[in-house]
Amino acid sequence: MVRKVLAVLAALLVLLPAPLQGPAAAAPAAPRVTYDHYSLMIDGRRVVVQAAEIHYFRLPSPGLWRDVLEKIRAGGFNAVSVYFDWAYHSPKPGVYDFTGVRDVDRFLRTAERAGLYVVARPGPYINAETTGGGFPGWLKNVPGRGRSSDAGFTQAYRDWLHHINPIIARHQVGRGGSVILYNAENEYAANTDAAYMQDIQDQARADGIDVPITTNDCCDAADWSSTWAEGPGAVQIPGVDDYPQSFDCANAETVWGPWGEGVTERLRDDAPVFAAEYQAGAIDLNNAGYDRCRDLTGPAYMKFFYKSNLLVSGATLFNYYMGFGGTNWGFLAQPNDVYTSYDYGAAVNEARQPTAKYDEFKRQGYFLQAVAPLAKTDPAAAPGTDNPAIGVVARANPDTGTRFALVRHADRAATTTDAATLSWTVPDGTYALPVQVRGRDAHVLVGAYDLGGQRLAASSSEIMTHAFVGGRDVAVLYGTAGSPGATILRYSTPPQVKVLEGDVRWAFEGGDLRLDYTHQGLARVLVSGGGRRPLLLLLGTDETAATFWRAGTDAAPVLVRGTSLVRSAAVEGGAVRLTADTAREGEVEVFADARASRLRLAGDPGDTDVRVTRTPSGSLLGRVPGPREAARLPALTGWRVHDEAPEAAPGFDDSSWRTADKATTESPMKPKAGPVLYADDYGFHYGDVWYRGRFTATGAETAVALNAITGRRGRYLVWLDGRYLGSAAGGTQADVDAANPEPGPGRFAVPAGLLKPGRTATLAVLVQNMGHNDDWTADDNRFKQPRGLVAAAVEGAAAIAWKIQGARGGEDLADPVRGPLNTGGLYGERSGWHLPGYPDRAWKEIAAPAGRPLAPGVTWYRTGFRLDLPEGQDVSVGLRFGGAVPAGSRTLIYLNGWNVGQYGGDIGPQKEFVLPAGLLRGHGHNTLALAVTSTAAAGGGPGPIGLFAYGAVRGGVPVPDVPGPSYPLAR
Repeated sequence: MVRKVLAVLAALLVLLPAPLQGPAAAAPAAPRVTYDHYSLMIDGRRVVVQAAEIHYFRLPSPGLWRDVLEKIRAGGFNAVSVYFDWAYHSPKPGVYDFTGVRDVDRFLRTAERAGLYVVARPGPYINAETTGGGFPGWLKNVPGRGRSSDAGFTQAYRDWLHHINPIIARHQVGRGGSVILYNAENEYAANTDAAYMQDIQDQARADGIDVPITTNDCCDAADWSSTWAEGPGAVQIPGVDDYPQSFDCANAETVWGPWGEGVTERLRDDAPVFAAEYQAGAIDLNNAGYDRCRDLTGPAYMKFFYKSNLLVSGATLFNYYMGFGGTNWGFLAQPNDVYTSYDYGAAVNEARQPTAKYDEFKRQGYFLQAVAPLAKTDPAAAPGTDNPAIGVVARANPDTGTRFALVRHADRAATTTDAATLSWTVPDGTYALPVQVRGRDAHVLVGAYDLGGQRLAASSSEIMTHAFVGGRDVAVLYGTAGSPGATILRYSTPPQVKVLEGDVRWAFEGGDLRLDYTHQGLARVLVSGGGRRPLLLLLGTDETAATFWRAGTDAAPVLVRGTSLVRSAAVEGGAVRLTADTAREGEVEVFADARASRLRLAGDPGDTDVRVTRTPSGSLLGRVPGPREAARLPALTGWRVHDEAPEAAPGFDDSSWRTADKATTESPMKPKAGPVLYADDYGFHYGDVWYRGRFTATGAETAVALNAITGRRGRYLVWLDGRYLGSAAGGTQADVDAANPEPGPGRFAVPAGLLKPGRTATLAVLVQNMGHNDDWTADDNRFKQPRGLVAAAVEGAAAIAWKIQGARGGEDLADPVRGPLNTGGLYGERSGWHLPGYPDRAWKEIAAPAGRPLAPGVTWYRTGFRLDLPEGQDVSVGLRFGGAVPAGSRTLIYLNGWNVGQYGGDIGPQKEFVLPAGLLRGHGHNTLALAVTSTAAAGGGPGPIGLFAYGAVRGGVPVPDVPGPSYPLAR
């Protein structure tokens, strides 16, 4: 990305059958993926791919993967794009974990069952705002430059690929799965190594990858892949990353395309145009909050830029980054651009709630899947317009003659509303169409189109979807509320026209049935005769169109209006059975097989029969129930507290700690004086690290001079003989250049009389490491920038003998279930204070963390609470911190032993944290632990703290508890 997200049997997974352009329910043997200038083809069938980026590693509850994937499918996508994070799976060289929350085989199976194609992106470098850009921490100690053909790196990345590639390979479409593309590397643009790129592809082919290989160029322009159109390193289908709206979430109201037109370039004439990452949100660079990022990339942006990209460039491969962002739990994040939430302003937010952006994706996605001629188009003559403020671009399918017109403002940043009459000549004739375009909006109109059994000559309404349902064609068309609309249909003889609802005027002349109307509410027109099968035309607004859902069945598709989500549908014995979510009681309308006269709503513990009547439109109309009861969330009481940081005391026993005495390092940033103190050189890659240094005092010491690199948002705290001296900010990514002698300086005065001549003094330093740098430019090895102390001295003292301690890492992993990214090296983390079952009875009881003053150092709080959430409902629960986000402190949040967030003013603006079902026990006891590191005395701990619900629906999916060991961990 540019600079940058076990108890349930498989048989319980309800399939979401594919509409027109998803994976076939019964694929033929050994399907093959091919392509040409226009599009991807699967078994010879052209496919417009609309993928949503989703990262399994940012949702550590495998039971929820199904929920999100089904929402992605229901929202108009037919594919997902997936990074595979090397660091997430490999705690040490040669060791890989693909179990539990890392079970990518399960994730790919779930995507298949949801009816989604997969674009697989295993790197080895992925960026994705993850720690090290996906490179494991241990790779920092491997000789050679990353993202190159250097021998050390080559051996390491080949081992990763030979573990992940076979998993991907067995899920390719040719083997009954749904992987259709394989992406090599990520935005590999500067100082490129053709042999490295070629080797990645060679390893993939050797491991059984037979789908086309792609890559993604950064940014909005061709780079190495267009230069290397042939020869070593060139991929089959190069793609481009487009982020036209920038990441300026703080100024969402005024930003409009500062980074370009957002039209994806064609990089190869023999391959389709591939928008490998198209902006669908933003990282929050300025701590504005992700709701502001959602505003920055909201429906207006989506309408203008996505539709322009489709019709100007003729792109047919789209991946939108992100569809669902998720959570940077544990120490998953890189330190520079993100905090705990990776919501990203995505269409499905971090709490799994669809947003207004989801509605727009659905409108566009259903259109792409229903109108097959879009998969093959060439530029065409545009319709004429009587208003120069309205710009029009057109394309045509060379085989069917179907025409597509993009209607938008000639001034792409216009904010006014303008009207015009288009004169559009199509194979059926020349037609005058009224259009009205609001500023920063765009419409895609269709003409000369065989709409099922109908002939659509032209329309100024947009098509959302159409299907043959109940012996007739049903089509949903829409436009901006209040705008005029006209639709012309061709018939050999005069048809019968019946306006069932709404104000629609019609006339038939010369084989053309013309309907004129204003887009408002939902109008219904039934057309029969005229030499064609019947047609039910549903004419609505953007808002009414968004209330429709389409789901496949073994027979004809089903259209549904009025539920919060439709996951699947089936017609069984004269009844339509819907698997759907409902947020409230309300009207539901189902367009299905005419023989179906009953409606059943699937649920837990059993189905609900919905009383329905047959409407004049031939649909079934009834009312569906909402949640049966509100979720009762308890107050958080019964807190206990314990002060930490015994490491700061002079008498602490550090005999088991590692001696920090290395003289050399693989880091490109070499220490100015020995020994090497970098945390990674001693196997401590994630989270907090403690240092203890001993020296013989002279009594003349004046100051402690330190330098540390933590990454952005990190700090370090200093004690001398148990006396707290203060804290300083650690250096950041900009300090990668070894020429910078002061990356994270801190100078601390030695209190007079503290040190006695001839006595051993102890210097203790706690360093908050905030993840490893990405390696975005691929030319400076900056992921190898050190973490921890990079220089240390006591002015006026002799040499210091150092010991170091951090989290038990890859060589001695204490908790392989949660993995190495879950915890750091705090005493409480090493001792299991974050775990369920830890015996905290001896801790002091307090009413709430906010009521107890904080001293500099580390303080732990623990409490428990029981939940009994309503059966058959999906309640998304969060943890909210009240009051201002505190400066000078960082709180690690542990739910049942899982690190679900970091809170504090130095970290970011986030005050609400998702507690994912599965990690959260919806029926049982939960343990909440907070580790607060404060750099100064404070009047109280964090808070007030409480549980809340992001949303609740009747429905959802069954989510088993995610297993994780309790106290004590196996040693």
